[in-house]
This record gives sequence, structure tokens and C-alpha cells, in this order.
Amino acid sequence: MNDTTSPSDTPPVKPAHSWKDAFQVYLQPASWRMLCLGFSAGLPLLLVLGTLSFRLREAGIDRSTIGFLSWVGLAYGFKWVWSPLVDRLPLPGLCRWLGRRRSWLLLAQCVVMAGLVGMALLDPQQALEPVVWCALVVAFGSATQDIALDAYRIESADPQHQAALAACYQTGYRLAMIWAGAGVLWVAARAAGTNDNTYLHTAWQTAYLVMAASMGLGLVTVLLSPEPAHRELPAARNAAEWLRGALIEPFAEFIRRYRWQAALILGLIAVYRISDVVMGIMANPFYVDMGYTKDEVAAVTKVFGVVMTLLGAFIGGVMSMRWGVMRILMWGAVLSALTNLLFAWLATRGHDLTALVWVISADNLASGIASAAFIAYLSGLTHVNYSATQYALFSSMMLLAPKWLAGFSGVYVDAHGYEAFFTSTALLGAPVLVLVWLASRVLPVAMTAPSGGGEQAE
Repeated sequence: MNDTTSPSDTPPVKPAHSWKDAFQVYLQPASWRMLCLGFSAGLPLLLVLGTLSFRLREAGIDRSTIGFLSWVGLAYGFKWVWSPLVDRLPLPGLCRWLGRRRSWLLLAQCVVMAGLVGMALLDPQQALEPVVWCALVVAFGSATQDIALDAYRIESADPQHQAALAACYQTGYRLAMIWAGAGVLWVAARAAGTNDNTYLHTAWQTAYLVMAASMGLGLVTVLLSPEPAHRELPAARNAAEWLRGALIEPFAEFIRRYRWQAALILGLIAVYRISDVVMGIMANPFYVDMGYTKDEVAAVTKVFGVVMTLLGAFIGGVMSMRWGVMRILMWGAVLSALTNLLFAWLATRGHDLTALVWVISADNLASGIASAAFIAYLSGLTHVNYSATQYALFSSMMLLAPKWLAGFSGVYVDAHGYEAFFTSTALLGAPVLVLVWLASRVLPVAMTAPSGGGEQAE
């Protein structure tokens, strides 16, 4: 259990000169581990956001309340606050057995499971507040898992393999979203014995208990995976010095490294996914209001759509290795904004299953390409000594402004309708294009490990 993994699992290679070389990276052991751990990371997200919004709308909760409850997702936006503890603090007992990264992963997964059980047992029609508290527990555990998992991924491979590992992570993540999206709706519909949108608490209880049990895959993967090679941290002479190294130095190092360009980078990170995040909160209430059944939503948006996202993630990973991250980052931003306009068109069609298939295909393919490139971009910005803290800062900023703005999405839809809402989310992508262009001009270097972090654990 205490053996270590290093980039020997994914040996350093020169930039790929053929498509065959680019695809072979997906056959390596680290890629398969990241696939399973990505599943564990992706499972909780929909259960406290997308799927929960479907459940609440079916239970008769109004759209404005559902929009504000999306602020549960702000736990992901503030994970940088406790990321230094995950990065530096060893868990007594567990750390000696599993190592620092895996012990935090195991603890976080147990917290997620406990929160999901609570969400299963509580009925939002009877008392909404306890369900929200359990959702917060799930979100906190899930965000903590993300911190540890991002550090595990970054420390397990050399920089050139980060795009491929990001694609594998996204694949596992999206497979979990099929299960947490389509699977939970399918289980709820079977448990209810009906395919209409009649709310039945016992059906959702069964579905959420199944989701809690599904976190077992992550637990098993953590127990069977090797710990990244141990990297000695500078010894702290006192508590103040430890806090300075854990809380201040990761952020100070990033500012020192990029100087004024750090503001541009952080601005790009803060808004890159704003179109998709703001739009996504109202997607499930939209499906309910358009009259789509659980099975239709499950089949089209949660299965077929996620398959398209997986395809996009693999395409994005390979394209990033072949043509560079910044170029694919721009294409992802353009496509993500344009595909939101398709939802505005879909809002004029009523219950049109064929149109839904085409819109979901385009939107999820674009999302997969953008996500793979963006994760590779964020990974390339981190210093290996502060991988958990710095990546948590980046991924938190990615969600903070979009999640806050998304909280008002229900109010906007009530006032202006779905068509105007989806059009507005597309327009939110315009500043992203400018920031990607500026970042590519002032930071034209290849996406490699930063200065001081290029040496990987041997």
C-alpha cells in the first residue's frame, strides 16, 4: 500500500509526432487510475446541483429558490481556503498508512457518502433546509476530494502527459455524470413505477442511496493506487513559519513567477467557463417545464450528451498535445458560447426530442473540448511544491463568479423567459475570447512545468 508512483508510470516523451503516439498515452496505468478517480470526483456534483434541481422542481419548488440553492456549489469556489491544509497537513494514522494525498482522498470520499445518505433520507417537500445542509456536506467533501485529486494527478505525471491525464479524468468524471444524471433518474423512475414527472420521495430515496453506494469505486481505487513519490517540504521552526509556508507562499510564488501577468491569468480563469456554468443551473428546470420525461432527459442529456462530452474531451486532449493548449482553449471558448444560442432556439420548439438531441450533441462536444484544454492549462500553471493549493485556487476562481451569478438565473428566467436567458449566457462568453487572445500574446510559451517546478519526482 505504501509503494509510490512517479512519472515512470507515464515516462517522459518528446512531443507527439503522430496520432498513434498521442493516443498510446491512454493505455498507461496512470491513465486508468485517473479514469476511476475521475468517476469518484464527478459523481457528487450533479447530485447537489443538476439532479437536485430536477428533483426539487419535480417536488414543486419554485425556480427562484432553485436558482439561489445553486449557491451550494460555491463550496467549490471557496475550496482554496482550506486547500493549504489538504496540501500540507498529514492526517493522523491515515497518512502513515496511505500517504498524504490518498489519506485526504479517502476521508473526503467518506464525507461525500455520508452526505448523500442524508439527502436520500430527507424529503424536501417536508423540510427543505435539512436537505440543503446535507447537500452542503456533500459539496464540502466533494471539493476536498477535488483538492487532493488534482494534486495527485499533477504529481503523478510529467507535464507533457497532463493533457492526456486531464482527458482520462474528464472521461471518468463524465461517466459518473451519466450515472449521477441518467442513472439516478432511471433508478427513480423504476422505483416510482411511472415515467411521468410525479414526485415520490421513496423513489428519490432509493436513487440517492444507490448513488452513495457508487462512491465505493473511488474508495477501492484509492486503496489500490500507489501514492505519488514523497516530496520533502521545508521544515518549519514554529507555527507561524508553517502557516506562512502553507497559506501565503503558494500564492506569493505564483505572483512572483508571473508578476503583472498573474492578473490576466486569474481573470481568464475566473470567467472561462461562465457561459456553461450559468446556463447549466436552469437546464434541468427547463427540461421539466418543456415536458420532457425522466427517461427522455436521462437518455438524451445524461447518456448521449455525456458520451458526446467524452468524445470532446478526448479530441481536446489529443488536439492540445498536437497543436498546443492555448489554440484549443480559444476554440473551446468560441464553441461554448455559440452552442448556448442553440438552447435559445430550442426554447422556441416546445417538446421536440429530435431538436434536443442535436442541441445536446453540439453543446456537450464543445464542452468536452473546452474542459480538456482548460484543465491542461490550469495544470501547467502550478508549481509542483504547491500543486494542491495553487490548483485549488485556480479551479475555485473558475467557479466563484459563475456560481454566484448563476444563483440569479431563476429570477432572470421568471422575468424574461428561457429564450432570453440562454441568449444572455452566450453573450457572457464574449469577454472570454478577448482574455484568451491576450493570454496567448503575453504568455506564448509552451505549456510546460513552471520555473522551479519542472523537476518531477523520480
